Amino acid sequence: MNYLVIVDVMPRAGIADPEGSTIERALPALGFGGVSNVKAGKSFRLNVEAESEAAALEKAAALAERLLSNPVIEDAFVRLGEVVGS
Repeated sequence: MNYLVIVDVMPRAGIADPEGSTIERALPALGFGGVSNVKAGKSFRLNVEAESEAAALEKAAALAERLLSNPVIEDAFVRLGEVVGS
């Protein structure tokens, strides 16, 4: 069965996030006051062929750790989307 898996990759706590900081500094000039703690990351959407939801998430988590993120400075969060077919 195919599963849609979403992998979000974000900088770990305490790691500099210059892109998020730049966005946060620009917000007041654009009329968006009251917004803080902006973090910039990456999102990946994958169709994963697996026997179960748990197996799809496990495969995607391994892929995220080995290829999609740098585990030293980034955290990867894996979640299941909707089933895209059988």
